[in-house]
Amino acid sequence: MDKSWMHSDRRSKAYEFGVEAFLNFAVENLLTTTHICCPCVKCVNLKLFGVGIIRDRVYFNGIDQSYKNWTFHGEPWEATTNASRNVEEDDGHSRYSFVSEEIDMDDNDFGDFGSDPYEFANVIGDGDQPVYPGCRKYAKLSALVKLYNLKAKHGMSDVCFTELLILQGDLLPEGNTIPTSMYEAKKTLCALGLSYEKMHACPNDCILYRKEYEDSTNCPTCGISRWKEGKDSILKEGVPAKVVWYFPPIPRFKRMFQSHETAKSLTWHAARKSIDGQMSHPADSPSWKLLDDKWPEFGNEPRNLRLALSFDGFNPHSSLSSRYSCWPVILVTYNLPPWLCMKRKFMMLTLLISGPKQPGNDIDVYLEPLIDDLKSLWVGIRGVYDAHNGEYFTLRAVLMWTINDFPAYGNLSGCVVKGYKACPICGDDTPSHRLKNGHKICYIGHRKWLPINHPYRRQRAAFNEKPEYGIPPEPLTGEEVLHMVENGDRVCWKKKSIFFDLEYWKYLPVRHALDVMHIEKNVCDSIIGTLLEIPGKNKDGIAARLDLLNMGVKTDLQPEYGERRTRLPPGPWNLSRAEKREVCNSFYGMKVPEGYSSNLYKIQDFLALNHMIVIP
Repeated sequence: MDKSWMHSDRRSKAYEFGVEAFLNFAVENLLTTTHICCPCVKCVNLKLFGVGIIRDRVYFNGIDQSYKNWTFHGEPWEATTNASRNVEEDDGHSRYSFVSEEIDMDDNDFGDFGSDPYEFANVIGDGDQPVYPGCRKYAKLSALVKLYNLKAKHGMSDVCFTELLILQGDLLPEGNTIPTSMYEAKKTLCALGLSYEKMHACPNDCILYRKEYEDSTNCPTCGISRWKEGKDSILKEGVPAKVVWYFPPIPRFKRMFQSHETAKSLTWHAARKSIDGQMSHPADSPSWKLLDDKWPEFGNEPRNLRLALSFDGFNPHSSLSSRYSCWPVILVTYNLPPWLCMKRKFMMLTLLISGPKQPGNDIDVYLEPLIDDLKSLWVGIRGVYDAHNGEYFTLRAVLMWTINDFPAYGNLSGCVVKGYKACPICGDDTPSHRLKNGHKICYIGHRKWLPINHPYRRQRAAFNEKPEYGIPPEPLTGEEVLHMVENGDRVCWKKKSIFFDLEYWKYLPVRHALDVMHIEKNVCDSIIGTLLEIPGKNKDGIAARLDLLNMGVKTDLQPEYGERRTRLPPGPWNLSRAEKREVCNSFYGMKVPEGYSSNLYKIQDFLALNHMIVIP
């Protein structure tokens, strides 16, 4: 059947005819119009809808172009020939590609194949058996993967999952291969799992109990016990006080190259050509080009990986009253094209640091095992099999930068990010001023980064009553930063970052990047809250006006004190009631793609604002 329409423009007639042909094919083979797997890029055959809904979702989201064999819609599996091994690919590749479509995984998501990349067919053994005699839609392994995905998604307990398996076995015909317990299911699925290390840590974030401290029972730094203390103040020996989960990235990198399609995508950056001179991919960045020029033996091998590290905390308990903070550390591979490198399956969780409090500046303690693996990857991992080229090679990788918000930037880099010298670029010369009434530190002097002839540089009344003729400082290089922290010049630096243990780190022009999402959200919240005078979000108040008066800026906006209340003269940023109504109406009538933003009308602040403005 012709499937070329899947790559056509969704506005074209070819795509329209192709969607109708696909739906007719599915209805004829599945004999149903109410329960069909949706093949759009968001559902990837995980959700069931009617034909009409599927038609809309395939037009709106696009069809998953990797879904080449329509096994979920009645098409039989295709057996292909592997010319390099002269064996049927049906014995290996199709077996786990069927499962990969089940849970948005790729071929690289399965177990370590060892020295022989085709050993996987023997590892999973009977996992390719049909669920029951005559079943063509599900194999034992694919059915278990889908069931286990539901368990994880909805938080089923092991007991509940075992009872579900027993019920499934009773509902299916005799001779079915569904396991009857959680233990048997885990034994079958163990070939798909990633290995991990469960490391004990000092509750005060002093050390990890590894290497020379592996057999210690007390922290050599603070003396606190390794074991958890019960409510009766008795140590529970064998129960760690704090645990860190480490997921080694090297086995995952090996598996990525054992997938033919993924291995081909990992060299995408070498085949592309930037014709407009703009930075559309990290391959266009100075850091990428510096690595190619300074270490040509590394740059000449397109399969060598360029990585980024992301680090942030979140509350896993979905309770705003809880301050528990769990910190994942994620690696991103930039060799892939832009439409793949941000996919969930290619974002590798390498560390999971448990709470209840954030690690702060002691994050280096938890990064030790990851840094050790990054050192090994820089030297090279021999014997990695490339399924695309059918050969073994030595894999190398480099960490190009980290991506995080500003507080986490300070934890990873060791730079001061609050106080009078909080600017990583200006350092000791940071133009800062403490607000007497607002009790915060503000940072001025931003106009020096504007072009030298910019009109804002000469304006006085709109800023701090002074012109700006200064020039921006040059950012410190990695070698300069390393020299400062090693020689005790730590005015703006709290520590030497563990990333300097990497041989190449000090030569990189950009070592830490800020997550723009955090900055945009915070700035946008402050601007909208001030313009619309949202209670609790407004940055304009009596303290702010008094601080302007003390600085000699906008003195005509000082508070006017009356007998009963204090009045703030309207500033140029204050909107009239009609203008606020127009802004709120524009938000209320805004239509954005699905999942793009929250429903603004249901937000508490928006409802309160509507009540104040009285939108008709």
